[in-house]
Amino acid sequence: MARYTDSSCRLCRREGLKLFSKGDRCYSEKCSFERRDYVPGDHGQLHKKQRSDYGVQLREKQKLKRMYGLLEKQFRGYFEKADKQKGITGTNLLVLLERRMDNMIFRMGFANSRIEARQLISHGHFLINGKPVNIPSYLLKAGDGVCVKEGSRKVAKIIGAIETIERRGVPHWLELDKENFKASIKILPVREDLTMPVQEQLVVELYSK
Repeated sequence: MARYTDSSCRLCRREGLKLFSKGDRCYSEKCSFERRDYVPGDHGQLHKKQRSDYGVQLREKQKLKRMYGLLEKQFRGYFEKADKQKGITGTNLLVLLERRMDNMIFRMGFANSRIEARQLISHGHFLINGKPVNIPSYLLKAGDGVCVKEGSRKVAKIIGAIETIERRGVPHWLELDKENFKASIKILPVREDLTMPVQEQLVVELYSK
């Protein structure tokens, strides 16, 4: 399957915000975005190009896509699914992305980034409602329970992530039981719960052309 293999720090600099793809490093002084908060490239510091409406919409789509670590075909699929649902398409899109298992594992504190969560899921470290699931794109729903397999509770990455979860916190719509390596989804988030600096309506406008 195709995937992005270049430096993830370049994506943060290109989009002008932290995407938190390097886990704990993103909170430290080693963060590339903190040291070089301009777009990558030889002339990045001089880059002040005026953007057209299309350019603004495109950057917003790229920002959201890269935040969740998706490629274009995957992202477009989520948009089409959101567009068919009742309600506001942009909000539907954000909620669908939040429901991905890799995102939920990251939000719950079992991984330091969505990239790390994707790797842990693929290696079969988690159970959903008591059943093993190793598909990062699996969509969870309200009431679902997640736990770390008994044999995976000594994995260094999982332990390290749980120990540092206080730094970013667990959203109120999730519940974490650190001692028992369990978490659950109390309710699905609404737009007000998702505080990422994203204007999803611009993505809708881009795909609606």
